[in-house]
Amino acid sequence: MQIGELLTTERILSGADIHSKKRALEALSELLAQGGQVSSHEVFDTLLARERLGSTGLGHGVAIPHGRMTGLKETQAAFIKLSGGIDFDAPDQQPVDLLFALLVPEDSASEHLETLSRLAQLFSDPVAVQQLRTADGSEATLGLLSDWEARHAA
Repeated sequence: MQIGELLTTERILSGADIHSKKRALEALSELLAQGGQVSSHEVFDTLLARERLGSTGLGHGVAIPHGRMTGLKETQAAFIKLSGGIDFDAPDQQPVDLLFALLVPEDSASEHLETLSRLAQLFSDPVAVQQLRTADGSEATLGLLSDWEARHAA
């Protein structure tokens, strides 16, 4: 599945005024719970449990909180661009301002790994990351993600 297909403009938040890792995970959980397949509390618990295993901060201001969930019928994603960086325990100790959260059904291990790999490719592209940082709003962000995917189709 394409990265841009996982998101909707309703699950993209730009310029969010969030100042902690916990609050960022809560906001992502609220976005991912839209549609009612799972509750925001369940999502938060899943993301937090994964963070306890080790930070999902990649470095260069990017984090990809993720997890697998029982009861989820299809893969879902959310994206938040923060107004400022927050401590996310990233390996380079740099503040994180771009967060892409991913939830997959419990039995979708291979899809989970493939999507995480694709996201790692996206966020290792400095041009794409800079464009995401300067994108103006949800539609522009979704367009950038879809365009990147189209240019880098396997």
